[in-house]
Amino acid sequence: MNKIRVLIADDHTVVREGIRQILGGEADMDILGEAGDGMETLEMVRALKPDVVVLDIAMPGMSGLETLSLIKETAPQCQVVILSMYSKESMVHRSLDAGALGYVLKASPAADVLTAVRSAHRGEYFLSSKIKAEVISAYLSSRKEKPTAKGYDLLSEREQQVFRLVAEGNSTNQIADVLFISPKTVEKHRTNIMRKLGLKDRLDLIKEAIKIGIIDPELWEGE
Repeated sequence: MNKIRVLIADDHTVVREGIRQILGGEADMDILGEAGDGMETLEMVRALKPDVVVLDIAMPGMSGLETLSLIKETAPQCQVVILSMYSKESMVHRSLDAGALGYVLKASPAADVLTAVRSAHRGEYFLSSKIKAEVISAYLSSRKEKPTAKGYDLLSEREQQVFRLVAEGNSTNQIADVLFISPKTVEKHRTNIMRKLGLKDRLDLIKEAIKIGIIDPELWEGE
């Protein structure tokens, strides 16, 4: 039997240990390792090529949502289950929109984590039992009609990545490391972003990110 190869990513050791205990005793699962932040998660995804990543939505340096987007870019075959304290429908939608197949609340029973990992491995959606099941249907039916932020859409895909990483507080060198580009290229993208969106400084960029939903004010404050 081919086991589901799982990577656990959360900045809290006690949470990682809890997830490891839940998954580690299952005959069909193999825990490849643990990561404590977004950058480490990306490095381990690239090196270990897990089938499923159980990913905290709020981590230091780079948020779970940005990490999720980069995981899907780096390893499209890797599925992601988001682990979160937030039950807001908007946060669930943003996670699904970024490519997650599962969304599990940290207050959920252990069975939800197991089901989410197995469902994601099969390519199926799963939401925590504490979240309304209608959320997935509403999300899927509204994707084509979802309004877009015109200014943000003027940015190229790479510029959007830089925009999000800058808004989350990453330095030029950190962004360069994450995206595998030079610091000079990061600065070029940043200059283009500011010009296209008519922004003056990073504070303006953060306000713009919050306004168009790239950053959730609650998530910005941290868990």
